[in-house]
Amino acid sequence: MGFDFEKPILELQTKIAELKEFSEANKIDMSSEIDSLEEKLKERKGEVYQNLTPWQRIQIARHPARPYTLDYISRIMDEFKELHGDRRFADDKAIVAGMAKLDGQNVMVIGHQKGRDVKERTYRRFGMPNPEGYRKALRIMKLAERFNVPIITFVDTPGAYPGVGAEERGQAEAIAVNLEEMSLLKVPVIVVVIGEGGSGGALGIGVGNRVLILEYAYYSVISPEGCAAILWKSGAEAPRAADALKLTGKDLLKLGVVDDIIPEPAGGAHNDTEAMAKTLKATLLNELKRFKSMSPEEIVTSRYEKFRNLGVYVG
Repeated sequence: MGFDFEKPILELQTKIAELKEFSEANKIDMSSEIDSLEEKLKERKGEVYQNLTPWQRIQIARHPARPYTLDYISRIMDEFKELHGDRRFADDKAIVAGMAKLDGQNVMVIGHQKGRDVKERTYRRFGMPNPEGYRKALRIMKLAERFNVPIITFVDTPGAYPGVGAEERGQAEAIAVNLEEMSLLKVPVIVVVIGEGGSGGALGIGVGNRVLILEYAYYSVISPEGCAAILWKSGAEAPRAADALKLTGKDLLKLGVVDDIIPEPAGGAHNDTEAMAKTLKATLLNELKRFKSMSPEEIVTSRYEKFRNLGVYVG
């Protein structure tokens, strides 16, 4: 499945596949023609993917085959032991959390989890947590702090679940408490936006010493559709809103909201999950090295100052 802007790429890929099939079936050497088309395909990919609009990047971030938290955990970590429940109400399946080993080093990993089919998406609520999800995440973070284990969070949610029950159980309070408590954790926190970074639902596990974002992911105070509905009374204006929200990796890096952009395979992580996982693992290992010589007090201070400096006006 491809997007409209990928049609020139898909057409070339189809032609190459047809030529290869014809060549094999008729025992004709067409290697020069195939090589020429493959070179043209490489150039076309560069033209398309290097000039994507913010709205097109959002489409890639929402691709149904894009790797989710558990896809990365299974590929880059060992001995993952999932922990459940907030010890107050229930276990929220929209957030997964537990202890794991990253190249032999103990880490606590927490992330939003979406679903692949209708049944799993309903089970995970499309990666939109209830208050108990954020309280579970905080419980696990406190456990990591107790055992002096670094925390890695994977952000991928359109937002916190907006249901009546969630509001009754204190959705806003749960997120607010996480913001406060995460700012004071005495262990390193590395945040990676792997897909959608939707508003407070993302920020509830997004207060880190280092905040990274995948190349085609986005991070925003509101979805483009929601912004368009408020400003222009029409969801059809979502592409216009996406341009205005400055939600791409490049915009966020320039604004200081994220610290680095992790490159993805051409067209998105779903095109080569294994390669993406390899890149992500190497990045996380390098990030963890930053904190080897830092004291707990220095870790807290660096994180606090990072967020206090966001949005500071310099005249």
